Amino acid sequence: MLEIKDLTVEVGGRTVLRDVNLSVMSGYTSVLFGPNGSGKSSLLMTIMGFSEYHVKKGQILFKGEDITHLPMYERAKMGIGIMMQRPPNLVGVKLGDLVRVIEKNTNDLYQLAASLRMEKFLERDVNVGFSGGEIKRSELLQLTAQNPCLYLLDEPESGVDLESIERIGNAIKMLLSGSLGCAGKKSIDGKSALIITHTGQILDYIEADRGYVMCNGTISCSGNPRELLQEIRKRGYEECVKCKIR
Repeated sequence: MLEIKDLTVEVGGRTVLRDVNLSVMSGYTSVLFGPNGSGKSSLLMTIMGFSEYHVKKGQILFKGEDITHLPMYERAKMGIGIMMQRPPNLVGVKLGDLVRVIEKNTNDLYQLAASLRMEKFLERDVNVGFSGGEIKRSELLQLTAQNPCLYLLDEPESGVDLESIERIGNAIKMLLSGSLGCAGKKSIDGKSALIITHTGQILDYIEADRGYVMCNGTISCSGNPRELLQEIRKRGYEECVKCKIR
């Protein structure tokens, strides 16, 4: 579904990603661990095509097609969707109107909103006055309407309380399994995900197939996600940096 080859990226003349190699199989979920400031969000922004992220070397392949230099809207049309860690407020844009434009099927609007308990937010400006958990659910509602093939989720458990973490975690689990909204079954549609996590809490709610650790803008190691998380909790991310140097 997704293959990153020797990717080096600059933002404002500064290198934020260096020789990154990573893949997500069709129908599988990969998790990207890493300390704050390690380049995890930069990788997702680059995959999605945000214009300030300039690819200096390498390739991004989506379903076998080179999308390295495609504009963001083309990637979205092809089936890539992103849940941002800190999305902007959209003053004057109602959440319900945005979801209608994304889904183009108003008959399902309230059904989709109800699945995430977001009905009362449909007439409110997007993210304006929303709590951390409500912003995450707003992002998930938009993703559910888009129904992409590849989900890019940037720290879905950050900035929310314990009750919201459980609600969001279960919603993501349903989204990836195809039982939330209009998504098809994972085994049929080949739904895939790349999920960023700093704490690993999201693994309490979803099954991940592969894990990667990013340190200082590059992938330091990969393997079983739960085993990697156990080592990170035991030794910290500093050991990953030492391992990469060795």
